[in-house]
Amino acid sequence: MPRLSLPDFLQGPAEAPILDVRAPVEYTQGHIPGALSFPLFSDEERARIGTTYKQMSQEKAVLLGLDFFGPRMSQMVKQAQKLAPHKQVRVHCWRGGMRSGAVLWLLELAGFQVQLLNKGYKDYRQWVLQEFGKPRALLVLGGLTGSGKTDVLQALAATQQPVLDLEGLASHKGSAFGSIGLPPQPTQEQFENDVAAVLATLPDEVPTWVEDESRTIGSVHVPTSLFTQLHSSPLLVLEIPREVRVRKLAEEYGRHDPAALAASILKIRKRLGGLATKEALAAIGEEDMEKMVSLVLDYYDRTYSHGLEGRRVVRVTSETADPLVNAELVQQAALRAGFLAPTPSEQANPNS
Repeated sequence: MPRLSLPDFLQGPAEAPILDVRAPVEYTQGHIPGALSFPLFSDEERARIGTTYKQMSQEKAVLLGLDFFGPRMSQMVKQAQKLAPHKQVRVHCWRGGMRSGAVLWLLELAGFQVQLLNKGYKDYRQWVLQEFGKPRALLVLGGLTGSGKTDVLQALAATQQPVLDLEGLASHKGSAFGSIGLPPQPTQEQFENDVAAVLATLPDEVPTWVEDESRTIGSVHVPTSLFTQLHSSPLLVLEIPREVRVRKLAEEYGRHDPAALAASILKIRKRLGGLATKEALAAIGEEDMEKMVSLVLDYYDRTYSHGLEGRRVVRVTSETADPLVNAELVQQAALRAGFLAPTPSEQANPNS
């Protein structure tokens, strides 16, 4: 059967969707970004086949699999026709074995053009882990909580600067309040897949902007090799007045459910201390978001400042949390420090 290498498989035509024929639980744990779940077996069926293989024989396991596969062949062809109206698909399972081979046979019989991933999702996962170890030029954007770092990253991306938004990919803002208003976080495996997919699209000739992160972002962690590179890269720290940060955070959190805010306060009550926790909860009840934010910032400011020790830091002072203003300020600071090369227009007009 025709098999494609991973690069050729991933670069296949857009009209040929990737069909992941593994069981739903495998897909949920982690899948190629953009792939569609097209399971050959249910979770229970996969478990039964595996047990039969281990306790009886491969032959009996194959026969059991055929018992499950046979009655649903027509349904699978109809589903594939809906997912791929151009009748072109890319198919993979875990190792490029019998499951993807069976689906390839079925869909080719139904008139589809099928491309099969050699070595399956297992090969994709190996590629993902290797992607984190590649040396990269990073520019790390730091700053105390409420500095608007994510907004600045988005402003940089809007000017065609390469950006890696780890918090966006993690669906979490990093703090105890980080999950409020966001969708559920991905699994660790899916987070790694999504990060690697973005890394693979970034240019090598210019540095990539990334927000300063701790090792964990909510329930997921930054892969060790990438985290090491992040913490050894130049760090540009936005310094925004405390009162500006308090107003910004109070406005943001004021739009959210008070119960969710209170639950987040309780997550860090041991670090805040009993009195500060009591006062912060009371402030939420009184709808005094600025007081609540100010109490919490005392803890987060101390924690972040301690984490700057021993790192290469360029401080960028601003009186506003306006992301457009601050994106320009950090770019200019990076140019002055030699972290970014000037564009041809900047070389021609060095005082512009």
